[in-house]
Formats: sequence, structure tokens, C-alpha cells
Amino acid sequence: MLAARTGAAGSQISEENAKLRKQSGFSVAGKDKSPKKASENGKGSSLSPSGQSELRARQLALLREVEMNCYLKLCDLSSEHTTACTTGMRYRNLGKSGLRVSCLGLGTWVTFGGQISDEVAERLMTIAYESGVNLFDTAEVYAAGKAEVILGSIIKKKGWRRSSLVITTKLYWGGKAETERGLSRKHIIEEIVRAMTHVINQGMAMYWGTSRWSAMEIMEAYSVARQFNMIPPVCEQAEYHLFQREKVEVQLPELYHKIGVGAMTWSPLACGIISGKYGNGVPESSRASLKCYQWLKERIISEEGRKQQNKLKDLSPIAERLGCTLPQLAVAWCLRNEGVSSVLLGSSTPEQLIENLGAIQVLPKMTSHVVNEIDNILRNKPYSKKDYRS
Repeated sequence: MLAARTGAAGSQISEENAKLRKQSGFSVAGKDKSPKKASENGKGSSLSPSGQSELRARQLALLREVEMNCYLKLCDLSSEHTTACTTGMRYRNLGKSGLRVSCLGLGTWVTFGGQISDEVAERLMTIAYESGVNLFDTAEVYAAGKAEVILGSIIKKKGWRRSSLVITTKLYWGGKAETERGLSRKHIIEEIVRAMTHVINQGMAMYWGTSRWSAMEIMEAYSVARQFNMIPPVCEQAEYHLFQREKVEVQLPELYHKIGVGAMTWSPLACGIISGKYGNGVPESSRASLKCYQWLKERIISEEGRKQQNKLKDLSPIAERLGCTLPQLAVAWCLRNEGVSSVLLGSSTPEQLIENLGAIQVLPKMTSHVVNEIDNILRNKPYSKKDYRS
């Protein structure tokens, strides 16, 4: 899947962060290809020991798939149903499209090609995949393109069927040259809606959506698509967490009911603010201590940041009562919104990812009473003139 962006970054977020997140669109790739592939070795008939191991792994993976497909056909079951029963993962439609995505996805921002090694990245993807995650998100700008390459290399190495995965990437901040950025035909083969329609018609992607677009911009794209018989976006990728609610809870539901655009959300832990690690300041080993994340440090130590930490302390008893951690409560809170198709997780360690995936087990406990308790503590529930839940 592909995405696109217009407009400048917010005043409280650094230019670097804006480049990484304020994309103008994203796409879901549909061919049996990785987003980008690492360079191939020279041609030759013989395989190195590592190549032989990779080939055996892919053969075994294919054999397991054949055996499983035979079993599913015999029992009249779908693979999604079996995965859900085995892992507990839930699947939702992406907007009103027919594409089924895991309600939790794995993002690669900051981590792949940067904060973590390739080995850790492979471990994270393996944990996510074996937990039922089928959605993996990246962007051409992440780690200057390395994140896409690493993601594609891991998929190839593991021998996972490409048709079982949903890969989303984003376009806008591509290269350093003026013609390597933006959403012009020179960069992505034409102006936004027409470009995305061309990409899909050429088989390079199956769907396209937007990332950090305003509701008005999304409606305009939809109108242009319908007017000129082109393909409209299917979802918007937006920031959503305990302290950022307006867009996902007020604006996007209206778009969903009017034109079928769904929500794929990111940063459920508010760049780590909700993890609890910043309760007593900024630890030296944390992301906020890095020079390039000065904007995050300033947000944490601000007056508003201190108020947020106090609210998190008030939420801790609720998490304890439900038998979960504060991050799990925060992710489950995002998932309780049925208008959210998938929540993208960002983890730098296997332990973090396993903990966050555990939010699936907390979701059934998110009753209306618990949600009201949380709202009473946060006191930031946005006002909506219409209630689309009915």
C-alpha cells in the first residue's frame, strides 16, 4: 500500500520528525515482491552454505504451507480463522475495502536500519508474524531507504508467502534531489490520485491511502477520483493515543461513513511517553535523550508533559486491576475503537513487542465502565455532534 502528504510539519515537532511522519500517501503492495530487495549476488549455479540454508528454510516453509492448506480445505476452514484461534489475533477490514488486516501491525520507523541491528529486526518480524500479525509498515524515507531493504530481505529469507502479508510504504521524502521528493509524476509517476491509480493499474500496489492528510484533503482526493473514474484512497494513517484523539475519534468516523476511508493509527504509546519510562525525567539511554529527539525531550519536560505523567500515574491502578501493564492498557484502549482498522506498534526489543502484543488479551476487558474511568482521568474526550457507534 502507498501513501501521500501535503502541508508543513506541526510547530511542536521537529523538521526531521515531520519528514519521517508527514508523508503524503502510502500503498499496499500486491505483487509477490518485497518492497525493495537487497542487491543480489552474482549469477552462478552453486550455492554457498548460507544460501543452501536459506533454500532449505524456504522449502520447509512452502511444505508447511501446502500441508496446512490441505488441512484447511479438508476441514472447510480459512487460514485467517486458524491463525486467529492459534494466536488470538483479531482481523479487521481496512476501511470499507475487502482487505483484511491484523488489528496490530509492526512499524519500522526509527528502529529498522537505525536503532536496532538486522538480527533484532528479523527477530521482531518473526515474533510478530508468528503472533498473527500480517501488516508491516515502512516508508522510503525510513533510515534513508534501509528500512524497506531490511524488511524485504527478511521476508525473502524467511520464505513467507507474499500473498499472506500486507506491506505498507509511504512516499514523499524520497531523496536529496528536488525531483526525488514530493508527489509529482517525476517522483511517483504523476500527481497524487492519478499517480496512485497508475501504480495500482500497473500491479505495483493493490490499494492506496493517505498519511497525515486533513479530512478536507482526503475528501478532495475522493472527489477527484470519482469525477475522473480513478481509484480513491481506502484509509488514512494518523497518530492516535491517550493524548491525541480529535482526528481519529471525530473527523475520520465521518469520512468512514461517507466514503469508506478507514483508520490505521501509529504511536499508540506517544513515542514512548506512555511507556512509563519518563515518569521521573529523561533517562540517559532513552530515545528522548538523543540529540535528534530534542523535540521529544522538550515535550516531556514541559508543563503539559508533567500533567500527562500525572495522568499516567492515575491510570496505573486501572492497569493493575485488569492484570496488565500501562503500555498494554494504552494499546488496548486504541483497539477498543472499532473505527481503527489496525494499530501500528514500534518496538526496539523482542520483550517490548511481546508485551505490546499482549494488549490483545486486554481488549475484552475494555468495558464501557473501564473506558469511562479512563475518560474521567484524561478529561480530553473530543466532542462530536454525531454518534456513529449505532
